Amino acid sequence: MGQHATENLGLSPHWISKSSNFWYRNELPQGGFEFIFVDTSTNSRRRAFDHQDAARKLQQLTNKTTNAESLPFSWIQPAPDALHVRFRAHGKAWTFTSDGLLEECHDAPDEGVPNLLDGEVPSPASDTQVHITFVNHDTGPLTLEWIDFEGNPVFYGDIDIGEERSQRTYVGHVWRLTDASGAVKAVYAAPEHNNAVVIDGGTMQELVVAAEESRTPKRQATSFPRVTIHNYNVWVAFSDGENRQITTNGNRERPYDQRRVYISPDKKHLVAWQYTPQQERIVTFVESSPKDQVQPKLKQIQYLKPGDRVRVDRPRIFSLDTRSEISTDDSLFKTPYHLESVGWSIDSKEYRFLYNERGHQMLRIIGISLGGTVRTLVEESSKSFIDYSSKTYRQVLNETDELIWASERDGWNHLYLYDLTKGALQNQITKGEWLVRSVEKVDAEARRIWFRGFRMVPGQDPYYAHLARVNFDGTGLKILTEGNGTHTWKWSPGERQFTDTWSRIDQPPTSVLRDAETGAAVLTLEESNTTAKPPAEIFVSPGRDGKTPIHGIIIRPSNFDPTKKYPILEDVYAGPQDFFTPKAYSNLTSYREWADRGYIVVKLDGMGTNWRSKAFHDVCYKNLKDAGFPDRVAWIQAAAKTRPWMDTTRVGIKGGSAGGQNAMGALLFHGDFYKAAVADSGCHDNRMDKIWWNEQWMGWPVDQAYEDSSNVVHAGRLRGALMLIVGELDDNVDPASTLQVVNALNGADKDYELLFVPGGGHGAGSSRYGRRRQADFFERHLGGVK
Repeated sequence: MGQHATENLGLSPHWISKSSNFWYRNELPQGGFEFIFVDTSTNSRRRAFDHQDAARKLQQLTNKTTNAESLPFSWIQPAPDALHVRFRAHGKAWTFTSDGLLEECHDAPDEGVPNLLDGEVPSPASDTQVHITFVNHDTGPLTLEWIDFEGNPVFYGDIDIGEERSQRTYVGHVWRLTDASGAVKAVYAAPEHNNAVVIDGGTMQELVVAAEESRTPKRQATSFPRVTIHNYNVWVAFSDGENRQITTNGNRERPYDQRRVYISPDKKHLVAWQYTPQQERIVTFVESSPKDQVQPKLKQIQYLKPGDRVRVDRPRIFSLDTRSEISTDDSLFKTPYHLESVGWSIDSKEYRFLYNERGHQMLRIIGISLGGTVRTLVEESSKSFIDYSSKTYRQVLNETDELIWASERDGWNHLYLYDLTKGALQNQITKGEWLVRSVEKVDAEARRIWFRGFRMVPGQDPYYAHLARVNFDGTGLKILTEGNGTHTWKWSPGERQFTDTWSRIDQPPTSVLRDAETGAAVLTLEESNTTAKPPAEIFVSPGRDGKTPIHGIIIRPSNFDPTKKYPILEDVYAGPQDFFTPKAYSNLTSYREWADRGYIVVKLDGMGTNWRSKAFHDVCYKNLKDAGFPDRVAWIQAAAKTRPWMDTTRVGIKGGSAGGQNAMGALLFHGDFYKAAVADSGCHDNRMDKIWWNEQWMGWPVDQAYEDSSNVVHAGRLRGALMLIVGELDDNVDPASTLQVVNALNGADKDYELLFVPGGGHGAGSSRYGRRRQADFFERHLGGVK
């Protein structure tokens, strides 16, 4: 469950090997791009080479039209002094010197890690945002698709010849580009930094050799003792040739796990995990219209739902000297949702693991000693939920046997330092009515932490990210970034400097080079283009309690006329795992498409979403139907009071996945305000959806709260116009969730529209046809500009 939106590509430095200098690709305000070289010894910047001369000579040698502002390559390899630069263009490698000589070279330029894949794989879960620019230098238009978490393509738009598209995405997420015939031209996995990729006729071919080399297995050195699982039990091979079975209690119902074997550093003890497998929960799909045959196909997947039996792990400790188990008590970890290994202490005296109790109200770091004593080293508890899926952080400092730990125990997500030898808290590291979003790096020797923080600067949007550092003892807190906007940064190889880019949705990016120790700006790299028209307006207004600020944006049509009345369309996604209103400068392509159809489009984050205070987040607990709607309604009404062109009598709402649940819920629980809704691939009953997401927010065991938040149970309350969209092969949210809503609506004698998509996966409504049907629906039920 997640959302994407297009955004402006931020600055991404590429540090030059054996040098503190770097280059980057700069997007020009009038379109196109340039390559900039930065000399950190003089704190100066310049073009990396003569673009006009290089374009002219490249065109002469290749007979292919070449534009100096849109060169047919996105990566260069400058010399440390930039006296020459290498690049790849039109299937060949080139060297261009500072005195204007362009010639083909035999050594291909080092293009870093291009992240081109030789085949599609599902996108991994990730919450680290990056920005990618796709540049089309192929022979025809390209279609851009995101490969979702189940391996299904989701359409994102077309890129014409010679054009480029900036895309916000997440680290590791996979993108496919195909031509008009459907041939795959590139498969790309987003790297850990902002980047650009040029797609031409040779993009995929250049991959083959590197891909084959990467798949060549590496020889592993044999080490002893060597542990294997045979017939469900643990066997250990020793260096003297002895191979001994050391367990006899493993069986099909309770086997040992080969992937969960941990030998102590001194090689004298072993921990092996025995487990009871999860229950079988099969979700069945019928593919009605397969492309390769006339008859339908059956597809089945394993898919745990709330209340199902999860895998239960049981760590057991063994002495390798006696070849026997050391007895332990499991009362401190008897009801797990999930366990994770933390590892052995450096002195081999204790094995540690993380215990996440079922229901997500208890987290523990547990230690097992060589004598079998089991103790709690760290314990975290909550009356609502512990946000294990977003905020769990631990960093073991082996040399001092300490642990850096994240907790919301004081109402804000902060860092704490624990003494693991004593199993006791030493001190709280960060403190205040702000929060730690993520830890960037830890210097154990200097006893310092660098982290990404939210709400750190008074008067700024609480979701704006800043880089800060602090000492282990909580002293020396310093914010290293400056500028009223959300910040991204990239460290130099020696971490003595970093680039800092910040922007707001109403202000284009500014980028500077900063000193890593003081945070002082030593060189301005790119300044904000203040003449650019903001793509959206930022609006802040109190929520349901009359005091908590709710932050959102308002997007007007390009041909906006303040003398007219416009219907309002809210794009909703209230999943508690994150916040969803764009903060960085963005072209907001998907929102702009709807605004230009004649709507005032709004996007905001109400209570119950993430990365504010714990109290703000807890509103969602056992209450997903809330979805922040009291805040959303108050926010829209407040905006309309000073914007007479916003027509609050015609408010529509659209969303997909968890947003689909929210969109339909708007008509069930707030049908006096919302008049029309489109729910795409909705999770309409949390008992029907994936276990991890729903038990995280709705709790365990499954109780009345699940029924209270169910769109199926409350279908009879429907007011307004509803359109449901579902793909028959959606293996993210069980399609039966939507069809159970359909059944309940039929039983309640309610009118609605249903778009059922044969072969469609999650987000089936994002196709061209799906978007056109949604547009027709809202035009009929909300009307146009008046």
